Amino acid sequence: MDARKTVFTKEIITADEMGVVCDRITRVAAMAVFRNPFAGMHQDDLSPLFDVGAQLGQSLTKELVNMLERPPVCYGKAALVGSAGTMEHGAAVLHPALGKPVRATVGGGKSLMPSNHKVGALAGSIDLPLGHKDEAWSFDHIDTMTLWVPDAPRADEIVLCIGLSDGTRAHPRVGKGPSPS
Repeated sequence: MDARKTVFTKEIITADEMGVVCDRITRVAAMAVFRNPFAGMHQDDLSPLFDVGAQLGQSLTKELVNMLERPPVCYGKAALVGSAGTMEHGAAVLHPALGKPVRATVGGGKSLMPSNHKVGALAGSIDLPLGHKDEAWSFDHIDTMTLWVPDAPRADEIVLCIGLSDGTRAHPRVGKGPSPS
């Protein structure tokens, strides 16, 4: 893996968007910028990107857990692929091998890890979805972090993002799960 840099974000939320005070919520994200070995080419075997996902899943999640004030309850992942790559390059980093080391590090992970990937421009943003690590239908924990790195992704790069949270959204009030009807 040819990594250029890693950027960390930490948000401490103490009020909702209307200014109503809430219980303290900490959300953290890591964004690793690395060279896409398949930029500008079609490649059937994307397994080298599986390995990148596994390596970064383990190392970045350990750092993220240490940044939280309480144990993680939510997780999510995203990949922003530079313009010489494809969405499948982002999927290759996210799906086959990244989840297992993340789940091992956060202690749990019965729920599918929410994800997003897209091809984007330099300084483009990506929405990283968050969901409860063990209760997929916990509406209170469905959230989003919008992330970007000002000088990435270059055309031949991928930005891998992993996010964690130690709480719900501020003042969730949309119900506790699917309606019975």
